[in-house]
Amino acid sequence: MENYTTYRTAESVSPRHPDKLCDQISDALLDAYLDGDPESRVAIEACGGHGQIFIVGEVTSTSPISHDNITKIVHDLAGNDLKVMINIVEQSPEIARGVDDGGAGDQGIMIGYATNETPELLPIEVILARRLNQSIYQKFPFDGKTQVTIRLDETTGQYHINSIVASFQNASAPELRQLVEAFLQNHQIDYLPELHLNPAGDWHQGGFAADTGLTGRKLIVDNYGPRIPIGGGCFSGKDPSKVDRSAAYMTRRIAIDYLRKRQAQEVFVRLAYAIGYGQPLEQTVVIDGQAEQISGYDLTPQGIIRTLKLKRPIYEQTARYGHFGEGFDWDK
Repeated sequence: MENYTTYRTAESVSPRHPDKLCDQISDALLDAYLDGDPESRVAIEACGGHGQIFIVGEVTSTSPISHDNITKIVHDLAGNDLKVMINIVEQSPEIARGVDDGGAGDQGIMIGYATNETPELLPIEVILARRLNQSIYQKFPFDGKTQVTIRLDETTGQYHINSIVASFQNASAPELRQLVEAFLQNHQIDYLPELHLNPAGDWHQGGFAADTGLTGRKLIVDNYGPRIPIGGGCFSGKDPSKVDRSAAYMTRRIAIDYLRKRQAQEVFVRLAYAIGYGQPLEQTVVIDGQAEQISGYDLTPQGIIRTLKLKRPIYEQTARYGHFGEGFDWDK
């Protein structure tokens, strides 16, 4: 009788994927504002494709960035062939009113997660898809995607890679096969899964030349993979007064703390906020299936910002391969 009982699949996209380019542009602009004024209020989205990119959002800062400098940041990340259109206004005074009093910048639900399946404390399938993507990207730094499906024996924790999908711009299928086989060898996997390498054919037109991108459209990649629920808000382009971002990072820190403290296998954390209100409306931790209230943390927006030192220009790097499991302060 077969021991494997569960199939799990996760994907990863390269930093040159159009959605990820938009995430990086939004966070690079956030970093630029925070570098000049750590108290900047920033909410910036990017939408680009086919020779044009549109930057839109709300910013209140004592260190404004000129349109020329915004255009330079976009071109440095995504190429000089893009026409950049900009429409940035100040934050709504009605939103600012609640944040000025120490409240959350919006309502929202944030989910944190940690598992002992991997050293990164992330699901196995997420790490495999991400690390494979990173290894291919070293050779082919272009638009691309990977996807890994595993069969997991939940009793023993042993996994078997059932299939791998890899599609990368400017890489031939035989070249991808060599890289996938090397990756499997490096991970001491001595069998060859079912492979789908450039399954629609080799391709050379990628990024904004082939497709459109939008900030916040890769939420599952940014979080914990498809088997872990998310609250719904994206991270990129938002300063830490937005609990979509800051409280999501805090839930990860809390999940890791409880995982280690209780020597648990799996921890979920849930926080919920109301706009303009400082304290969370829910603060639940679920440790190996048992729920209890979180204690010992300042979970106000300002408390989270202080704990994680979130007013620094640290965000562009988070927009590349996911916001968790890459050694950020909230992962430690």
